[in-house]
Amino acid sequence: MHTDPIADFITRIRNAQMAQKAIVKSPSSRMKFTIAKILEREGFVGAVSEESDGPKKTITVHLKYEDKKPVISSVKRISKPGRRVYRGAGYLPRVLSGMGIAIVSTSQGVMTNKDARRRKLGGEILCEIY
Repeated sequence: MHTDPIADFITRIRNAQMAQKAIVKSPSSRMKFTIAKILEREGFVGAVSEESDGPKKTITVHLKYEDKKPVISSVKRISKPGRRVYRGAGYLPRVLSGMGIAIVSTSQGVMTNKDARRRKLGGEILCEIY
């Protein structure tokens, strides 16, 4: 049993990119689907879709490459089940001087650190991507 499904999802993406896979599939949840949609909107991955096989749903993420190199060079889980990391709006991290993003779970939903800072919202920092 996985104690951290978000870390499992991030690891699946990281491993699939290292193996030069075109797509990666993962069991779906609302949080993982929202994270995948943020990655799609920010240009880190291609199309994201959710398919259902009866009661089970899976997320399909199409990975992006530039000159056979993955677009995502690093994905790092910040807040873990053993150590939750919360920050206020003024203390949200700037990832790679603004070139990367941090995904933050706020009271208004899951969003990037840039959106959260613009809305003056703090929250739990889920992961950093660049």
